Amino acid sequence: MEYLVTMTTHVPDGTPEQAVDDVRGREAAHSRDLATAGALLRLWRPPLQPGEWRSLGLFAASDAGQLEQILASMPLKIWRTDQVTPLAPHPSDPGPGTRPGRAGAEFLAMFVVTIPAGTPRRAVEDAQAAEAARARDLAGQGHLERLWALSGQGRALGLYQARDRAQMDAIVNALPLSPWLTTELTPLTPHPSDPATMST
Repeated sequence: MEYLVTMTTHVPDGTPEQAVDDVRGREAAHSRDLATAGALLRLWRPPLQPGEWRSLGLFAASDAGQLEQILASMPLKIWRTDQVTPLAPHPSDPGPGTRPGRAGAEFLAMFVVTIPAGTPRRAVEDAQAAEAARARDLAGQGHLERLWALSGQGRALGLYQARDRAQMDAIVNALPLSPWLTTELTPLTPHPSDPATMST
């Protein structure tokens, strides 16, 4: 099973800089070990305010208990709080073999589908079929990297790549389900310990 983890670090006031550097160095080395073991799949930085220290990680674990053990093994856990979002398989997911290209930016897109009352069933089925076809097209073009189902009716999370925010907005607005979608986009910036971009 896969999990998205929001990791927020608060270093106690007065902590020596050398101690912080030591923990960060051990965290980077341990992240490489977790990536080699297949437990850490991706790592990003979301938009941050001055002084914030936060990362987003995509992890794989057999269950929530194993994930907790993985997170507890990370050196920064002594200063960190984690928010875990379980990710379920989505039928339109291109699969974990997709790797990001070098020319674009990545975005997380959280979707909530709300179908208006009284919408004919055939119209819903046609829109869903068109959405699945569009997902395949976007995956083939390298824009859709991953897609997961979230808990709750009509909720999904997508990992996309686009040239910039304007292109990402255009991609979302052109989705067949767009008239029924509420979308929250999170631009992602590279993390130096991201397994997908570390040299092999």
